[in-house]
Order: sequence, then C-alpha cells, then structure tokens
Amino acid sequence: MLLAEDDRAIRHALERALSLEGYQVTAVADGVEALAQAHKSPPDVLLLDVMMPGIDGLQVCRVLRAEGDRTPILMLTALVETADRIAGLDAGADDYVVKPFDVDEVFARLRALLRRTSPDHGTPVDAPKEQPQVSDRQIEAPGLRMDVQARRAWRGERELELTRTEFELLELLVRNAGIVLDHSTIYDRIWGYDFGPGSKNLAVYVGYLRRKLDEPGAPALIHTVRGVGYVLRED
Repeated sequence: MLLAEDDRAIRHALERALSLEGYQVTAVADGVEALAQAHKSPPDVLLLDVMMPGIDGLQVCRVLRAEGDRTPILMLTALVETADRIAGLDAGADDYVVKPFDVDEVFARLRALLRRTSPDHGTPVDAPKEQPQVSDRQIEAPGLRMDVQARRAWRGERELELTRTEFELLELLVRNAGIVLDHSTIYDRIWGYDFGPGSKNLAVYVGYLRRKLDEPGAPALIHTVRGVGYVLRED
C-alpha cells in the first residue's frame, strides 16, 4: 500500500494503524513522492490526501489514470461539499473518506476496494428467472450494455466513462435489473460495510452515475424508491 499524507501526525498514525492491521505500508509526504513511488513499485492500493503541497492528491490521481493505471485509490479529504467529492471521483478516485475519520472506516473501505478486484465480485443478489445476462462477460439491461471483463459500458451506442466504483455500482444494478436493492445491500456489495442512514456516500455516487447515464428525451434508468433504495429499469 502507498500512503500519501502531508500532515506528519496523521501520516504516522495511519502508517502505524495500517501496519498493525497487516498492511505493508510505504508512506510519503507529498504528491511528487507519491508518483515517484507508484512508478517505482506499483502498490495494490493507494491512500491519497487531497490537499498536499505541490502536486495534490487529485493531480496524482489524474496522472495515474491518464497513464492507464487502474490501481484502487481511496482519497482522504477535509472537503465536505458534494462538488468537492465529485471532483475526486472525476479525477478517477474509487472512493473517499472525509476527515476527521474513524480508522475502522478507512479499513472497511480499503477492504472493499481490494475485494472488488477479486474475480467473484459482482454476482447477482437475487437473480430472477429471466436475468438480463448474456454471458459471464457481457451483461445487458434495457438501454445498457456492459463488458465486465474489459470494464466498459455503453448506453445505446455511447460509451460511458466510469470510475471503478461507478462501474461496480452500475454492474450491480444491471445484474439485478427490475429488483429494488435496499441501501444496506448496496453498501454491503459495493463497499463491504453499511455506513448507516446518515451517510451520503451512496447518494453521491448514484447522482454522479445518473448524470453520466441520462440523455435528453431518453427514459431515466436509475430510480429512487424512497425509504428503501434504488432500482434500474427503463420507464
């Protein structure tokens, strides 16, 4: 694991906690060092602070994604506005934790990111008899097509540019098209941990995914079932 955090106290505390949790941690103090280390010895997962001097965490994320590096990235941010969180997702980050954070939440999100690289992730929650699945690699739902192995997705003929988390969320919804998935189920399948009713994490990702899916004059695909969760269907 590569940890980049310019605050010395936070960096040392996280490095110690992660090491005790069993991670092999390389800790650096800024974005320049983070890029150099990532190029020298690619990690299994990156934990990046957003606000760092020189090259910040968002820039590190953009550079790695532009190079085709798909290593899971968890951002640490003190910015709490939705627009700031979206900036991190737009840069290619897979998830984020808002400061001040509970270290157990960091552990949970890291486990989820690493688990989602395993080959058995993404199976249906409760597949109906007429599951809209073409093969293990190609899955479809009304208006959508996904190549799971290549991690590509299309609405009609338009290819979607999705982060890892957005792709995993859309895959879960497509594999369970027509089924209402409650918040707890989605949190468990995507993040491996239910962050509770006060968390806005899922709503942020659903909102951003909708903006990428929606087209003028075309039916909406992701629908909110108030008080329950979300369902993918073409109305």
